[in-house]
Amino acid sequence: MTGQPERLDHFMARANAAYYAGRDPFADFITSPEISQMFGELLGAWVAVVWEQLGRPAPFVLAEAGPGRGTLMADALRLLRRVAPACHAAARVHLIETSPRLRACQKVALKDATPTPVNWHDGLASLPEGPFILLGNEFVDALPIRQFVRHGQGWAERFVQAGRFVEQAAVLPPGHPALARSVPEGDVLETCQPALDFVSTLAARLQRGRGAALLIDYGYDAPAWGDSLQALRAGQPVDPLCDPGTADLTAHVDFASMAQAAGGVDVWGSVKQGDFLGALGLGARCEQLARAAPDQAHDIRAAARRLAAPEQMGRLFRVLGLSVGMTGLLPGFAGVRGSGAPQSA
Repeated sequence: MTGQPERLDHFMARANAAYYAGRDPFADFITSPEISQMFGELLGAWVAVVWEQLGRPAPFVLAEAGPGRGTLMADALRLLRRVAPACHAAARVHLIETSPRLRACQKVALKDATPTPVNWHDGLASLPEGPFILLGNEFVDALPIRQFVRHGQGWAERFVQAGRFVEQAAVLPPGHPALARSVPEGDVLETCQPALDFVSTLAARLQRGRGAALLIDYGYDAPAWGDSLQALRAGQPVDPLCDPGTADLTAHVDFASMAQAAGGVDVWGSVKQGDFLGALGLGARCEQLARAAPDQAHDIRAAARRLAAPEQMGRLFRVLGLSVGMTGLLPGFAGVRGSGAPQSA
């Protein structure tokens, strides 16, 4: 082999940074907002209800983490302008995006979508203080993971060298997730510290200014193990360790661990995306659009099924909510179980 072994999370961070800087990711995969306008519209309606429950703060920060082409935010703002104009007028849009290419797409998508200029940020830290609502769709899955392999009573960590995995002995500190899970011999446990750090920072931000956040992604809500690292190019799976920077690298999201990292706030879910969108009125909106455009009714209903059907995105994709200062239940969720405790679907 040639080259030095590179820890998997370092490899993944480097590969995805190159990928998002130099390629159009939507040539390789499609996200919920690109499937149908219904997705962004329903999240816009969710923002409007949350804003009311927060006491109608004006102004307030409306943020999105990983906004892609800007489609979700554009659809949400269009809905707000039509049905909740006071909320639309109070929103100050801030996008967390590091890719210059995608920032340019978002600028075009959101031209004239909001009465005040859109602001871009590299992370949560630079967002302005005050009341705050954040949306994050398929943001966490691209954060870099580490993988640990169980060998007897010990563990090894996976590194990447010359397009393949190599292992190095790992000494795990007290409290490491691997020490608390009964992982079978030879199997893989994944951890994602950047996801936990993001949620912890997000929870602290919510506590300072009151507000709510949604994180939507594919993953699991109970302790699990297995290798979920994957790569897509032109919609097809490819080897994630070969040709870094030419494919999008992602992994399944551990929602239970993120919920536990959200100290000091109310945690809602995670719940299945199909249940969440259904609670927000996906069926009714689908039929409304189908009646308005009967020649497109088949495609509209097919898009709704793709978003919500259990055999499509409805079960694998999950939704986690965080809130502080709400006067009622967070829309789309059946209930909350304490502060910093996950509510199972």
